[in-house]
Amino acid sequence: MRMVRLLDRFRRRWRRQKRSLQERFPQYAIGRGSYGDLTVRSWKEGTTLTIGAYCSIAAGVKVFLGGEHRADWVTTFPFPAIWPADAGHITGHPRSRGDVVIGNDVWLGTEAMIMSGVTIGDGAVVGARAVVTRDVPPYAIVAGNPARIVRYRFDPVIIARLLRARWWHWSDDRIRTYLPLLLSDDPTRFLDAAEADTPGGERA
Repeated sequence: MRMVRLLDRFRRRWRRQKRSLQERFPQYAIGRGSYGDLTVRSWKEGTTLTIGAYCSIAAGVKVFLGGEHRADWVTTFPFPAIWPADAGHITGHPRSRGDVVIGNDVWLGTEAMIMSGVTIGDGAVVGARAVVTRDVPPYAIVAGNPARIVRYRFDPVIIARLLRARWWHWSDDRIRTYLPLLLSDDPTRFLDAAEADTPGGERA
């Protein structure tokens, strides 16, 4: 009974977080099923955020779309923002390195920080309190400050096949059919079944 109550509580929380992500950030593209506790920092540099489908975002995760102080300038102080009458015409401070793109089936650990201009590949895992300043390859596990690759979740052949399968774009009905294989530690079995069920049966 206790396990059932815990599962019910998780489902209710998941529904709230999924709804709140889309309601809180209607200006950003957020894929189906993605949920979590997210803060987005933007200084109106014209950058945007894209989150793929079925992403899990832990508490305290922050995405910075800009706001970078200019360490390459004589001063890092944001005079254009603080003294707009005198320096408001000077552009480039604060700076953004570009849009943030978070792929599909990505897990962002507690209090991870994602800096502007970063792309996180499908299936990647970002460790708790990691500071991501560079792109993360698909299915890589990264940790630390700055975040570095610890290992990959699967071997290159399996990763290529998973990226080709793109199960996160399947219909809900098809995903339901494959849940026992998706929720297993046997990616080869899942991929063999998925490829056999795909027109042409193509492999990566």
